[in-house]
Amino acid sequence: MINMPFPIPLLTTILAIAACLYASYTDMTKGIIPNKLTFPLIGIGIALNGIYAFLIGNPWYWVSCLIITGVIFGLGYLFWKMGAWAGGDVKLFTALAALIPFYPALISYSVFSVNFPLEASYPFTLTIIINSILSILPFLLLYVLFVSVKTKPHLLGKLIAPIKAWKKNVVYTLVITSAVTFTIFITQQIVNYHIILLINYQIILLSLILIYLLSLVISKLPNQVKAVLISVVTVFALFYNFKITLISMVILFVSIMIIEIIKQLLTTVSKEALQDDYSVKDLRDGMILAYNLYQKEDEVYWDEKSFFQRISEAFKKKDMTLINPYKGKLLISSLAAGLTEEDIKLLKKLQMDEKIKINVRIKRGVPFAPSIFIGLLISLFIGDLAFILQQILYKILY
Repeated sequence: MINMPFPIPLLTTILAIAACLYASYTDMTKGIIPNKLTFPLIGIGIALNGIYAFLIGNPWYWVSCLIITGVIFGLGYLFWKMGAWAGGDVKLFTALAALIPFYPALISYSVFSVNFPLEASYPFTLTIIINSILSILPFLLLYVLFVSVKTKPHLLGKLIAPIKAWKKNVVYTLVITSAVTFTIFITQQIVNYHIILLINYQIILLSLILIYLLSLVISKLPNQVKAVLISVVTVFALFYNFKITLISMVILFVSIMIIEIIKQLLTTVSKEALQDDYSVKDLRDGMILAYNLYQKEDEVYWDEKSFFQRISEAFKKKDMTLINPYKGKLLISSLAAGLTEEDIKLLKKLQMDEKIKINVRIKRGVPFAPSIFIGLLISLFIGDLAFILQQILYKILY
């Protein structure tokens, strides 16, 4: 093996980080990941890893690099065809596969006797993809908040609505606290008197089910009965273990508030912040429709109901076919590939025929490159989040 004055894996990693940082900037400011960035990086990555394979005397390293790059491109192309990814995202992931097909092992550290970063058994680029997908939620929350503040400040009122409704959340906290207190008492009786032989994970599962069912039952009680019950149970819990109960109630209340705010952010606020109305004549290639457009017999309509709205409607009407009803012929989809020239011509024709309104609702494209950048950093310095989650669940259950 030849001694290297500068380790090539470190060089390719630095290039990958710099590329993702630049791609994040262009994706957020211009809505694109330029080809002049990704195409050269694919070639540079393959070339550098070929040199590295020669220096370490292992040609199969380079062959593996080519295979992984090809597989990642194929996977990305499939996602692009499905409309889940934009073309720039596919090329950026392909460039990362060419640059760092294997984990570069830059650092190693230990937390609570666990060695980090934690590697998965599959190629490193798949770890980057998984971490990028998992990272998109916090980035999406920040992006929606940024758009709301910058362009639609009135949405902030809807965002902080859960804070204004703090009294309702206090009641939720007391209801759940009462349900937890009852659950602890019931599970203790089961364990102490061996009513049912349960192992640890079964006790956890039973407790979660009981907490949910008891919370549901208590919340449905008449207000006066509910007030008396949760007051008595909460006082008992505080008397039995004041410190733990009080801390748990505070954490629960704060958690409920955060969950409600995130729910607002992902539903009402997100929908209004990330959608705008455009005249049909102002539509351009690549714009993404907010809803699918269908034709059913002679009717052309927008499918504005979300999957969760359909589930709710199906349960309310007790008709499970409403979850996935027949919608007719799909004319134009709302996938990430965006509108084509043919789609725009069709929309203009439909508008001239007065089958759709003059304005069309368009989604703002949420830039994915910043999530890829975050996913890369997590992969390098923490490890594979899916693998970490798997290990945590294994420790809890076994």
